[in-house]
Amino acid sequence: MSYSFPNSVVDFIRSALTEDIGHGDITTSLTVDAGAIAEANVITKEALVLAGLPFFALVFELVGRGVGRGVEVRTLREDGTVLVKGDKIARVSGSTRSLLMGERVALNILQRLSGIATLTHSFVNKVRDLPVKVVDTRKTTPNMRYMEKYAVRVGGGGNHRFGLYDCVLIKDNHIKAAGGITKAVERVRRGVPFLMKVEVEVGNMEQLREALKAGIDVVMLDNMSIDEMTQAVALVNKRVTVEASGNVTLDNIRQIALTGVDIISSGYLTHSAQAADISMKII
Repeated sequence: MSYSFPNSVVDFIRSALTEDIGHGDITTSLTVDAGAIAEANVITKEALVLAGLPFFALVFELVGRGVGRGVEVRTLREDGTVLVKGDKIARVSGSTRSLLMGERVALNILQRLSGIATLTHSFVNKVRDLPVKVVDTRKTTPNMRYMEKYAVRVGGGGNHRFGLYDCVLIKDNHIKAAGGITKAVERVRRGVPFLMKVEVEVGNMEQLREALKAGIDVVMLDNMSIDEMTQAVALVNKRVTVEASGNVTLDNIRQIALTGVDIISSGYLTHSAQAADISMKII
């Protein structure tokens, strides 16, 4: 498996291993010979959309570097595959001590990301036949954003901005601090690169009208009712991209999509995804 990892991901996994192993795995060092070799199967215990194999493998690579005994991860499935209970995901072989020391961190990541991909897949399936994109938000686990946004993509969704640095999104507190939507947009336009789009969050029709007049590129309809969103889409009339956000659920996402919005963003994809049930068993 060939994959390029940002330094932040490598540092995060190293930190997670340090948190778990500390100055040494007491149980493993006392029960397993230093030269012991083993194989283990990674198996899903429920239906899921698989995500996170590159990071799973990286855990064992880093463990091997630390103890001098490597582990080979042979993947049997690809990320994005829909699996059923009992499916084998990967075969892990090498130093028994390395297997046991990396097991928990590797599984935690694989379970977390597969949970996000599975939930995202469910959301996307609700609106698959409609011209709308389902995307995530910045409501991610600290230091896991790169991996969690990867999982959203694997599940069929898209990514909103990655951080505060790669997109202009004027929210309610910015508007309040700047003295209004118009003033906020004017200040942004004076300093932002001309290729960067400007998005403004609005909560009612009055704010929407002001935002359109100010010359925005994208409008976020925040926590609006279905009727309000329908009116907003009609008012915009395709002049700018329309994003719907706030209280998006599996029960209402299709209704939201039918209003005609272009994008539906939901923090639920990441902050409320339940970890998938995956295990690793030594053969």
